[in-house]
Amino acid sequence: MESPYPQLNWDIFCQVIDNFGDVGVCWRLACNLAQRGQTVRLWLDDATALSWMAPLGAPGVTVAHWSTPLNLTDITPGNVLVEAFGCEINPEFVAAYAYQIRARGLKDGSNQTCTWVNLEYLSAEPFVERCHGLPSPVMTGPGRGLSKHFFYPGFTTHTGGLLREADLLQRQTQFDRRAWLAQQGLHWQGERLLSLFCYEPAGLANLLERLASDDTATCLLVTHGRASAAVQAIVSSKNSLEPLWNKRNKLSFLYLPALSQDDFDHLLWACDVNFVRGEDSLVRALWAGKPLVWHIYPQDDGAHATKLNALLDWLQAPPTLRQFHLHWNGLARTSDAVASFPAGSTGFDPEDWQTCVRQARAKLLAQPTLADQLIGFCTKSH
Repeated sequence: MESPYPQLNWDIFCQVIDNFGDVGVCWRLACNLAQRGQTVRLWLDDATALSWMAPLGAPGVTVAHWSTPLNLTDITPGNVLVEAFGCEINPEFVAAYAYQIRARGLKDGSNQTCTWVNLEYLSAEPFVERCHGLPSPVMTGPGRGLSKHFFYPGFTTHTGGLLREADLLQRQTQFDRRAWLAQQGLHWQGERLLSLFCYEPAGLANLLERLASDDTATCLLVTHGRASAAVQAIVSSKNSLEPLWNKRNKLSFLYLPALSQDDFDHLLWACDVNFVRGEDSLVRALWAGKPLVWHIYPQDDGAHATKLNALLDWLQAPPTLRQFHLHWNGLARTSDAVASFPAGSTGFDPEDWQTCVRQARAKLLAQPTLADQLIGFCTKSH
């Protein structure tokens, strides 16, 4: 599609730490920018996850190996430098970037401050609106005299917004649920479908037991990796200690291979409720418009509780949804909260959970996307 903005060359640096969340967000950002006419070079210290996450690559996106030291032979830094999630870019690249800035005559001040961006983590906490767009002068090193700007993704009009492809709604409309499920080996007979992408949530064992005792048949579509390992461990233990816990076979399982980003979207669109983890899958679940439960990454200092409650406040989550989230994340005072999961003979379509997510989705669709805002932010200087 033709972009309303000037074409810029972007260098995005991403350090792959754990769980593929960082590379997932940065790959999606790179693709979103390229769809809007930008040229993107994505620097990764470990690109192996892209072999299954994005096996076909993307037009306009080049993946470069981020090593230390960095070989800059035949490399010219682009117009925009993005350091994702607080990663530290090699000083030799910063020096080359600073040289390019000064060579173009973009000196200290409003003409250059938008070109070096620190992309932050997603949060619904109030500080995001206060800090979004703030400058951070570089005081030492080869970039001394330049400035970075903090760019915060978020859920309100006073933040950087969320990633969303221009053709997302069209693809959702054209999605064939039954055909996609058949491709995954599930010949769907109308049973309730739940997706599970999680770490090892505190409420998982209780949820499996409740679903197994419910009158409505449920198939749990379990993603590859930690979610599969967690489910299999619980099922194995229950089969040993309580052989009849799923005697009516009301709960079945489909263990999925590693999914591409497109197929992860398809999984969310296919299911009646989505259990997700991390920020990228949370955003994708919001776009799916189905009831969702978020497993937030636990932090030793307990900061994840504040972050989770901020999201639930923004969602205006009904009491049952809030209570279940707290149980699922090990933050509830008792295990009784699992009873709030709306499992029943009428099937899974709790009006309050569904309405909550649909209203949130409608608000987000009315806001500019992260990629559009980021391009606009950076083109102020070009």
